[in-house]
Amino acid sequence: MLIKYLFVIPISFLLGMVFIGLFRRLVLRHKVLILQGVPLIGGISIGLTFLLTYFFIYFLYKDLLQGTAGIFIASSTMLAFGIIDDWRELSVTAKLLIQIVVTSLLILFGVKTQIVYIGNLLNIIITFLWVLGITNAFNHLDVLDGLAGGIAMIISLTFFVISLLNGQINTIILTSVLSGAILSFLLYNWPPAKIYMGNAGSHFLGFVLAAVALAISYAPLERRIALLSPLLILGFPIFDTSFVILIRICKRKLPFKKSRDHLALRFLALGYSKKKTLLIMLGWGLFFSLSGVILSQVSNTFGIIIVTFVVLVSLLLFKKMSRIAIDE
Repeated sequence: MLIKYLFVIPISFLLGMVFIGLFRRLVLRHKVLILQGVPLIGGISIGLTFLLTYFFIYFLYKDLLQGTAGIFIASSTMLAFGIIDDWRELSVTAKLLIQIVVTSLLILFGVKTQIVYIGNLLNIIITFLWVLGITNAFNHLDVLDGLAGGIAMIISLTFFVISLLNGQINTIILTSVLSGAILSFLLYNWPPAKIYMGNAGSHFLGFVLAAVALAISYAPLERRIALLSPLLILGFPIFDTSFVILIRICKRKLPFKKSRDHLALRFLALGYSKKKTLLIMLGWGLFFSLSGVILSQVSNTFGIIIVTFVVLVSLLLFKKMSRIAIDE
């Protein structure tokens, strides 16, 4: 019965295609929001598609989207500031302050971790770290055509599967809407990219996925290991960002200063083509996400085995990729 709500995917996809066509013509005509000859309108298209489709469904079936109004309002604010950032780049401090304000708005609407036994204050702190971390991880991930959008698509569909298994209609609809919007963007962002998502897109996608992860229930209390499911599902952007930060610290460089330390760029340095590198990265993203799905369904004992396996594989990948010489 829950499959019937999939009608929102084609609606979202078609609306996304309309926005992309419209905005692409506008920016090319007026010569704004263009980077290296490519329009920076992917984020605007994804964001407006998601928000307008959400609003349409909320207007018709308000009871189906209970508890998600905070995600709509906070993500709208994030998108607005992201567009400003693409138009006239904001400072790192300004971006962080905006992210803190928007995350506070999300928490005020009750979207936060609900970990029992640790109290409200710790749940709020963890929520801040989670949302800020994932939002910025997606921004760091956007270094290769199709990568950030492809990983976002995998994660969105994974959260859809988790929601379907748990019968959570509100997040089934949210992830369906988001998946349709991302798919329309990927058709134009697949190498060679005809549009980029920009900071508006990477920050918006990271924020929405972090928020959706908080809105999903993963398992009953007796299977506490399932609480780690969102960490694995979003494991690839977390791993990529952690890899970059640790490598830069080891080189005594500022962790958030731009450089060529990213995993994708290291594969390119090995001589892989952009398309092959992209497929490898998406394969790793699928590995992490599928591990998260399995973790949400198994016992604590098997869950510990899965987490241990993923950690060991991650350490091996870290060790191998850190040895690759890159041009600074």
